[in-house]
Formats: sequence, C-alpha cells, structure tokens
Amino acid sequence: MYVGNANVDAPGDAGWLLGHFKPVDDVRHSEDVEIKWGVHKRGDERAQWVRGERRTALLLLVSGRFRVELPDRDVILSEQGDYVVWGQGVDHSWYAEEDSVVMTVRWPSIPGYQVSAEGSARQEEESPSPVA
Repeated sequence: MYVGNANVDAPGDAGWLLGHFKPVDDVRHSEDVEIKWGVHKRGDERAQWVRGERRTALLLLVSGRFRVELPDRDVILSEQGDYVVWGQGVDHSWYAEEDSVVMTVRWPSIPGYQVSAEGSARQEEESPSPVA
C-alpha cells in the first residue's frame, strides 16, 4: 500500500505518480498504465511535439485553462472535468493558457518519447525517466 499526495509526490518524477519507471518493488510500478499530476504555470508549454506516440492517452482538466495541440486541431479544456483522449500514433503538444492542473493517464506504460532537460527530443531506451 502507498498513501501520498500528488502535489508532494509528483515533482519527484516530472509529475508521474504511477508507471513502469517506478521501482519494481513499489506498488506504484505498472506496465499497464501511467498516471501524471501536472501542475503548470500560465505560459508553460511542451518543449517539443511528441511524435510517434506508442500509447493511448487521456488528459483531464482539474483546474485552469489548458490547450492540447493535435495535428488537425487544438482542443481547449476550460471547465473542470473537460478531457481529451487520443490514440497511438497521434502527435501532440500542449500549452497552459492559465495556471492549470491536469491529470494524464497513458496506457500501456512503456518507455517512449521524452524531452531531455536540455530540450532535445529522443526515444527512451534504458532510461527510467518518465518526462513527457
């Protein structure tokens, strides 16, 4: 069992609370699903578009105003509970139009696209880092 607080735990793994990147002996380790608690200041944006996504994702607005950018359209999440789901292979990015809190669920939990601290994009290989 694990009891925590998303605002306290999330910053330790770039917002990710559950997924393949947690230690195998941690109840939060999962190869089925990943869950992220994203706290974003107004103007925060993804450093680079995710290309070649291998997971399905759901992004749910908890508070604020958040834009999810997809190839054919932008989706504005403005009311608490608004969400968007996209499938494997859908490129995407995001922008916080206001201070926002969002929850992301991705499945399955597999190594995938990440942006390094320097802002360069790469495919995860052995790295357990869940940045996305």
